[in-house]
Amino acid sequence: MPTEALLARFLDDLTPFRPLAVWAHGSLGGGDYQEGRSDLDLIAVLPGPLIPAAVRRLIVLHQRLRAEPLAGKLHCSYLTPRTAADPARSHMTWAHDEVRRRPVTPVTRRELYEFGRVLHGVPPATYLPPVPDRELRDFVVADQRDQWRPAVDMERLWTQDIWVDLGLLTFARATVTLREGRLISKRQALAELPALGAPSEVVEDVTRRRYGEQGPGPSPDRRARLTRAYLGPAIDALVAGYR
Repeated sequence: MPTEALLARFLDDLTPFRPLAVWAHGSLGGGDYQEGRSDLDLIAVLPGPLIPAAVRRLIVLHQRLRAEPLAGKLHCSYLTPRTAADPARSHMTWAHDEVRRRPVTPVTRRELYEFGRVLHGVPPATYLPPVPDRELRDFVVADQRDQWRPAVDMERLWTQDIWVDLGLLTFARATVTLREGRLISKRQALAELPALGAPSEVVEDVTRRRYGEQGPGPSPDRRARLTRAYLGPAIDALVAGYR
């Protein structure tokens, strides 16, 4: 299986860094992973500190992986025991074939607690404190309000599959988190969308594309109009209803 081969190669290449833990979250941890479509979302805890020389070596590690099948979908944030507990701290991250700095969000931290897959070393609770329900809900609302709601007004984005898929699925997942305090998978989010009033032909289109079913879908322009017309008011109502 290419996924397992890539993970084995990555863990082997990471050995010289003496990793204390490597965890998978997202689809790979939550049981909704689809090879070739889903990202491989990883967190590695290294002894640290991540001095510039160590960062350069990690970049070389990822660059050497490029020839491996699925390597472009492997994303990894690098924490140390000293920095892991701070939810506001940004960490060196390899994603989309480049180095970034980003935090490990409350959603990711809760995923790791609830269904993280330990690929190496100790479990997440060793270095990450639990995420309080209020912190998780505050983050989810802020993400809908500050990231997704402004994006709805950017018409050019919504002819792309990725924006339609993630816009709808993230909204459904946020709704369930606020309503029930739990996280759900993308497949579960798709099942929630009809009851949330999402346009049926768009939901069916997302399902076909993500899960390999056959059949025609709406044109990109129509799909964009339907998605934006639904998501704008839906996000506004979600945010307004949160206290």
